[in-house]
Amino acid sequence: MDKIFCVGELLIDFICSDVNSSLVEGSNFIKKAGGAPANVTAAISRLGGDASFGGSVGADAFGLFLKKTLEDVGVDTTYMKLLEKQNTILAFVSLKDNGERDFIFNRGADENYELSEAEIEDIKKSKIIHFGSATALLGGNLRKTYFDLINKARNAGIFISFDPNYREDLWKGRKEEFIEVSRLCLKHCDFVKVSDEEALLISGKENIESAAKYIAERGGSIVAVTLGKEGTMITDGKSVEVVKSISITSIDSTGAGDAFVGAVLYDLAKSESPKLNVRDMDSMKAIVAFANKVGAIVCTKMGAIAALPTLEEVNSFK
Repeated sequence: MDKIFCVGELLIDFICSDVNSSLVEGSNFIKKAGGAPANVTAAISRLGGDASFGGSVGADAFGLFLKKTLEDVGVDTTYMKLLEKQNTILAFVSLKDNGERDFIFNRGADENYELSEAEIEDIKKSKIIHFGSATALLGGNLRKTYFDLINKARNAGIFISFDPNYREDLWKGRKEEFIEVSRLCLKHCDFVKVSDEEALLISGKENIESAAKYIAERGGSIVAVTLGKEGTMITDGKSVEVVKSISITSIDSTGAGDAFVGAVLYDLAKSESPKLNVRDMDSMKAIVAFANKVGAIVCTKMGAIAALPTLEEVNSFK
């Protein structure tokens, strides 16, 4: 079985469409499906892979919309929970010309995600399990489920992928806690994707190469550090390579990092042994080049899930 299971949050992003407006001033908002691990499953499915999402939403109109959004792109929602009398997570975001962001986050049903032992045993049949939640490490039952699953997956020899998805707005006053719990996750991982900002934060190092090597050595994993238009740095803790991105005119970069992760995992799942494949730097350079292209294509369209390309689109993209 080549199934990839992704665990974490699925949420509604309400994006202020009023130009250069704060949340105080803004009046018009566009509803979009969001949540990093959910975006990853959608990216895998759009490419033709077999992806399953695990997480909780409220049994409300927003939760039903999100479930349908994933199912419409072919994601398996067997282990997605719709919880009665609980709210789906809502995030309200506005952007200004100077890059400043207004952000209000109302956490909801995601923090109460739980799995039975029978469900975990079934999930352990997956070839890859991806831990890419922005909210799981904050606390609640989701954090307990997260660590229980990551430990059982490691003991079962399952390939583990991790993206810490640091959001400064969520961790105000708790930055040291984020670093600590992220480092706990690293020791279990086969593949880690971080932004340049996350690499420096988690490692405490002052340059990207040293930070990437630190993270790789922490868990014996392959680390990919996304560098925006410069491409992606990959390292096994010894050799370091930078895989260039392709040149595009960016319209909306939302979800590009999740699309990158989805593309890497889609490619790795096709191999007989992802654990061996990820150790081959030449193979990983080809996989990351493919993933860079997928991420770049997403930047040429609006919306995270709506912008995700099929494999045919990737292969024909000029």
